[in-house]
Amino acid sequence: MAPLGSLIRLSLLSSEELPYHALLHDRPNNADDLNRPTIDEDGAELYGHPTLEAFLKEALDEATQFMDDLPSTFREGSLKSSPPPIADVRRLSRVIPRAQLAEIPPKQSSAIRPGFPDEALKAGEIWFARRSRHLNLKQDGTADFHEFNYGIRIDHSEHERDYSPNVCGAVKIVEWDLLDESNMTLGQYSEPQMTIFEMYHRFPAPLSPRIFPELVVTAKTGSSSFIVVQIPVNVQSVERPIQEDSRSPNGGSKGLERKKSILGAYASIELCRLVTFQGVEMVEWTMATTSDAKGWLPMWAQKLGVPGAISKDVTYFMNWIAGRRRMRDP
Repeated sequence: MAPLGSLIRLSLLSSEELPYHALLHDRPNNADDLNRPTIDEDGAELYGHPTLEAFLKEALDEATQFMDDLPSTFREGSLKSSPPPIADVRRLSRVIPRAQLAEIPPKQSSAIRPGFPDEALKAGEIWFARRSRHLNLKQDGTADFHEFNYGIRIDHSEHERDYSPNVCGAVKIVEWDLLDESNMTLGQYSEPQMTIFEMYHRFPAPLSPRIFPELVVTAKTGSSSFIVVQIPVNVQSVERPIQEDSRSPNGGSKGLERKKSILGAYASIELCRLVTFQGVEMVEWTMATTSDAKGWLPMWAQKLGVPGAISKDVTYFMNWIAGRRRMRDP
């Protein structure tokens, strides 16, 4: 098992820990490109920000290693059916205690992660995961790899808003310019993308809605696999308009205002890959997450709800992709 990484944690990344972007940082006096940090002849970062390429690779490496270690680090739980998928969903869990988080080196590479504040370590991190395998077919109850790639990697945040009834808004705050990302490679990774979205979630009354500001990193990890990483980030200094709830029955008149919402945090990793299971080609979809909805909702109550909620996402996705298939192939 590899040591824990420092980026994909429940404590929020600050803007100073991210690659330079004009919407997040004051413009350096001699920056030629607003979305890319200027680097010296040795490739070292300037202005105190990691280079975009180094940050992307570290985040993707950390996520890939975390998922590689998942079978040996997570405890297997129940196997649940989640109609309409023709597949069962395995639930898993892991607790990363405060002491283990405190041992994470403050600097892994050019992506600098300072020591975690005490408040982020009090309860450690409680991770929940799910794993499901689906026939690699375009038919009801399942989806092929192309459909998974379209629905989960491409436009990840907007598609999550579309298929999950609990997500009522996905607002893009920042997007890094990767030039021709379709031809860009970082070691084993291709077509990398990095954005920041605010995800608007509705909670049952009397709980207030939540906003989750998330750094979203996606990439292909091979010809038949991809990964999606979400990391909580602090972007309160970036101005944005009031956002409407696109699912409001009154055409947005009941829109979610930021000032009426509570800022929450979650980190998550999703890995999809083609596998052969019991002699059959299948798409394996694994997702792991740790979260804190904040507010007065106690962590014990959150722990009760998360496993079921992430399992239901399999059903929501299958229903959504089937609806798209009926209209047109994605």
